[in-house]
Order: sequence, then structure tokens, then C-alpha cells
Amino acid sequence: MAKAEASVEELVGMIERGELRLPEMQRRYVWRSTRVRDLLDSLYRGYPSGAILLWETDGAVPLQEFAVEQQKNPYESTRLLLDGQQRLTSLSAVIRGEQVSVRGRKKPIELLFNLDHPEQLAVVTEVNEDGDDEADDDELIDDEADSSEDELQKRFDRMTFVVGTRKLEQLPQWVKVTEVFKTDSDAPFLKRAGVSGFEDPRYEKYSQRLSRLRGIRKYVYRMDVLERKLSYDEVTEIFVRVNSLGAKLRSSDLALAQITAKWRGALKTFQAFQAQCVKAGFDLDLGLHLKNLVAFATGQSRFLTVGGLPLEVLQQAWRECVPGMEFALNFLRSNAGIDSPALLSSPFLLVALGYYGHKRNYHIVPEESQQLRYWVLVANAKGRYSRGSSETLLDQDLATLRDGGGANELTDRLRLQVGRLDVAPEELEGRNQRSALFKTMFLAFRAAGAKDWRSNLAIALDHSGSNHRLQFHHIFPKAALKSSYTQREADDIANLAFIGGKTNRQISDKPPAQYFPPLIERSGRSPFETQCIPTEPTLLVAERYKDFLAERRKAVTRRVNEFLDGAQS
Repeated sequence: MAKAEASVEELVGMIERGELRLPEMQRRYVWRSTRVRDLLDSLYRGYPSGAILLWETDGAVPLQEFAVEQQKNPYESTRLLLDGQQRLTSLSAVIRGEQVSVRGRKKPIELLFNLDHPEQLAVVTEVNEDGDDEADDDELIDDEADSSEDELQKRFDRMTFVVGTRKLEQLPQWVKVTEVFKTDSDAPFLKRAGVSGFEDPRYEKYSQRLSRLRGIRKYVYRMDVLERKLSYDEVTEIFVRVNSLGAKLRSSDLALAQITAKWRGALKTFQAFQAQCVKAGFDLDLGLHLKNLVAFATGQSRFLTVGGLPLEVLQQAWRECVPGMEFALNFLRSNAGIDSPALLSSPFLLVALGYYGHKRNYHIVPEESQQLRYWVLVANAKGRYSRGSSETLLDQDLATLRDGGGANELTDRLRLQVGRLDVAPEELEGRNQRSALFKTMFLAFRAAGAKDWRSNLAIALDHSGSNHRLQFHHIFPKAALKSSYTQREADDIANLAFIGGKTNRQISDKPPAQYFPPLIERSGRSPFETQCIPTEPTLLVAERYKDFLAERRKAVTRRVNEFLDGAQS
């Protein structure tokens, strides 16, 4: 294996000219903008950024497209990028000002640089405990919608790089990173920041920082280059081993490499169906489709055996699992009222539901359909696959269905796991917006006719425009609670409601005792009652916050239980 070095600038140029390509085994581009921000911050400070793994070959190798635009490769030989795709795609997009293609949609990576950043490092890295960087546009929540502007601005001022916002773009000390890379002149940025000449004490500091930012292009990556004589199968095995040992990829990404090594061109087949699901309103990770494939091939969900499956088995399982997923999506949307993956406590429900339909040959009588609907909604509310090992629990349900069991048997297994199937007020205590019950709370409120407090639009995830896009709202704003209560107490599920973006911004950090009366005067108490919100004035003060939570928990659990019980009729 040869060793080499290349600067960021050289590698970005190789991508642009088409000299560096992606093999089919690679996962697609998945980084969030915040992850790109952290990469830029690390390179700006000269921190190590790992190595790059390449393979040069003259053979015909199945490829996939980079997430950024490329020219046609001018050479007969191909350099394939095996490790470093996320980093180099991000750097290429930011330095070239290119949009990235994420799940079939093109979007820019808009980062801002703070000319006046503190010298010390601000802790900004966001840890994702699930190891998944997937960008998700089907958000049900907006966690900072009711934070005070002063709090947010103070946080941003401590940072060197941020994901761009319109407000920050207007501030003179914040400059667009891509624009800095496009020119070697500091003049437009210094002028905008109000630096009038050499005598200004900020002149040297800002100029040095702009030079240091552009210096990211000169950062040198170490490259390991695999020999030309290696076969595609050998390179696939190296790819799997390197990423397994380094824990850089998820098991689904390694499984994809093993599948595409046997089934050339499979990635395009998988991505075509993934795009079909997106059109149906379910933007699902490719890894879930692979898990669905393995479940249909083996009757269990783990990827450990995928390397030993013959090509014929994989192809037959795919032909069977596609109708299974289609059945699952249709059942969720039409029978259970779940029209977005944002309302699922776990996407594993789709695998179990599709396998259920397959084992019944998609012939389900009305009574069984009602029982299945009840299981889906209760399993979703209770977080069936979020308690313990998700794959173990999914395998239990697949085994139940494999052995001839149905919805009643799935419900019995769920009861063994969680005890009571109804929801008690104490189950809401201490839960936040990430809870499975938060999603069921939304479903129950929507079924009860909940509407936005200002526009009177029914709450929904697919409203157009930022004014109407659904957000969660802290009934008692965090700013009104921070002196007496913890962040966790402020984020309690019983303090959350669903309203449109403009309504949320207008309320901002006002306490409920201030903004409830005019809303009640204009629209009555119904908008609050449909979301089980107490309106008794004595409960709307910070001193009675815990009493407010207790009252609302009781009302919410009554509504949720009515919703779940109704699924059986």
C-alpha cells in the first residue's frame, strides 16, 4: 500500500475534475450542516482530521455520483475514494460554493465565520449518540423557537463558525465562508465590518483570521493508496474491515458494501425505491430498506449474516420486501393516520408491519385489521423498539409472525414488555419532545381537531411556508422558568403544545398569564382545550408551574387513552 499526501485544495480540484470518484459500496452523503461547521472549526485550528483511503484501478467498477457536481473523468484509470467522502464532499461544497444533493434534493451548505470570535475554543460539537448524521427535514419540533434573542445571540458570539441565518448575515462581523474562499482580497469583508484603515486595531486581527480561514485549503491530508492489482471483492473486504475497526460506519453501511460486491448495480435499485417512498411522504434512511431486505431474506433483522447470503436469495428477498414496505406505508397512512416518519417512535415498526402483510399474503380481514391498527398505535406510543436492544425486540416480533402469530400475539408480547397498555399520568413525567408519547400526543390532538391559535389551521406536518410550519411551543417559555426550574423541567412534555411558526414567534418568551387572555378573548377556550391545556388563571404563573404540569398530564393521558381505545372500534 502506497503512501501519499494532498492538500484540501488539490483534493477538491480532483473531485471537481472528475478524477476522484465514488464506488457503489460507499454510503451516500449524510452530514448535517452542523457537522460541516465542526469540521471547518477543527481545520481552522489546525486539529488533526484523519486520513484518506484511495484505490486506483483500470478496471470497470460500478460507481455512484458524488453529492456535488463533477466533470467527466479525463483519464482511463479511476481513483476511488473509500474513506473520507463526508469530509471531502463537505469541503468541496463550501470551498467551491456548490450545492450538495441530499436525498434527491439539492441544498447549499451556508456557514458564517465570526471575525470577532473569542480566542478560546467554544464547545460546539454536537454528539449524536445514535451515530447517525442523517439530515431530517421532517422535523416535528423547533427547540429554540421560544428562546430569547439575547440568549441565542450570546451563544453565537462565542462561536467561530455557525450555520447561517438571515439575522446573523446582517451583522457586520459575520461573513459567508464560501465568499471568503472565492477571493483573496480582504477589502470587502473589512469594509463591511467597519474597518476603515490600517490604524484600526481590528485591521490586523481580522486580516490574520481571514488568511487563516483561507489556509484551510492548504491543510494536508495523508493518503493510503491501495494497489491496482487488488480485485473489487478484495477492496470491498478492506473497506468493510477498515470501517468496522474504526467504527466510522454503521452496520447498514457495511452491509451495503457486502451486498453491492455480489449484486453489482444494486445501489441504484435500492435508491430508486427509496425515492418512491419519499414521494409517498416517507423519507427513510437507506439502512432501513436494507434491514427490511435482510428480514425478508432471513426472518431476522441483524446484518451479521448478510455476507453469506447468495445473490439469488438477496434478489428474491428484495422482490418480496418492496411490496411489504409499500403495504406498511399504506397501512400507516390510511389505517393508522401516521403520515410521516416524524410520527414514528421507531422506523422498525415499518419492517414488522411489512413482514406481517407478507406472511398474510396481504389478505387481512376487517377484524384483524382493527387489531393490527391497535397494536401499531400502542407499540408506537409505548416505544416498543426503544426499550432495550431494538434489533432483539424486532427479531422477537418477526419470530412471532414467522410462527404464524398475528396482531393479538404481537399485542400480548407488547403487554409482557410494558405491562399496562393504557397510558398513566406518571409516564409523562420527566419526558420531553423526544419521547414516543410526544408523537402520540400529537396524533391524539390532531384527531381531536386541534388548530393553530392564530391562523385556525388544523395542526399538520406538511403546511407550506415558515409562518405555518408546525413547531412545538413551550407554554411556559424557558426564559420565564430559568430562574426557578431546570432545563429538563422546562422541556417537560406537559409544557409543550403544537402551533404554527408565526404564532410561536409572536408569543416569543411571554408568560402564559400575559398571552392567554387575548387569545381566549378572540377565539375562546377551544384551541386550548383540544390540546388539553389548563386555562385557570391561578395555574398560569411560574410559582404554580408544577401544579400546571400535573393538571395537564391528567388531561393529556385521558385524551391519549381515548385515542388509543378508539383504534379498536
